[in-house]
This record gives sequence, C-alpha cells and structure tokens, in this order.
Amino acid sequence: MAHIDPATPALAGPVLHLPDRSPPPKRRRFRLFQKVAEPGPVTDINTTPLIDVMLVLLIMFIITIPVATHEVPLDLPQVAPPQEPPRPFHQLDIAADGSLAWNGAALPADQLQGRLLQLAADPATPELRLNPDGETLYGWLDQILAQIRVAGVGRLGFIGNERYAAAF
Repeated sequence: MAHIDPATPALAGPVLHLPDRSPPPKRRRFRLFQKVAEPGPVTDINTTPLIDVMLVLLIMFIITIPVATHEVPLDLPQVAPPQEPPRPFHQLDIAADGSLAWNGAALPADQLQGRLLQLAADPATPELRLNPDGETLYGWLDQILAQIRVAGVGRLGFIGNERYAAAF
C-alpha cells in the first residue's frame, strides 16, 4: 500500500512510496559458442535391445516348435539291407605233428607252394585262413608263413585265436 508523505510541498504533489521491489531479472544471453558441461557417461545397461531380441527369439521358438514335433504317420515300404555274398576263402589247418589240411582235405607239404601260388593268382583274391593247432611247433608255423609271403598271398587271416584268449 502506498502512503502520502506530509513533508513534501503541495505543488509537487503527493509522493507515493512504493514497497521495495526486487531488481528486474537479467537478460539471458544467447550462448551459442560457450562451453556447457556435458553429462558423465551412463553406466547402466540399456536393456531395451536385449528385451527386443529376447521377444523375437521367443516368437521364433513358439512358431517352430509345433512344426518340429508334428509328424505324419506314413506306411513306407521296408527295404531289406542288401545281402553281401560271403567272401571266398581257403582254410589251411596245421596239426601238432606238422601235417597240413587244405579245406579239410589232407595236403602233402610239397604241394603247399603250388596251392599258395594258385591262390595268389586267383583274380577273386580269396582269403587264406590259417588255423594252427596249439601244440604246433613254432618252427613249422614260421616255415609256412614264409612260404605264404613268398607266394604273394595278400589276404591272410588267423582263426581259432579265441581258444588262446583265456591264457592271457
């Protein structure tokens, strides 16, 4: 409220005293080229992309799982596996006394080399299966193995080894 001061001349008119006012606000200047402090780095993880990827993966799984578990019953013909014909083989038995048997028939020792050469020359390349007796002397067996190697027999197998497995 304003009040009139009686000490002032009348011609001048009454002087009004106004209450104290705050100074007018300063004008803000346009600060285009002044440096402004930048905020510090954000240390929190931005989870929005993570949530987006997880939602996409969830939708993909929801779509693909029913397709993968769906099956249509079909009666397909069963094909039997092809029967492989047994490979031809000849068996040479060596007895404890050194006598020989070719496919179960007695064979003189002097005819062994001829049979081995015929076997090596056969284009069907049959296998020679060697069946020595447990009491056969190693010297006899070594001579026969040497004859087999000289004849050029490429396929040689030992049979009857299972009877010696218990010894070891």
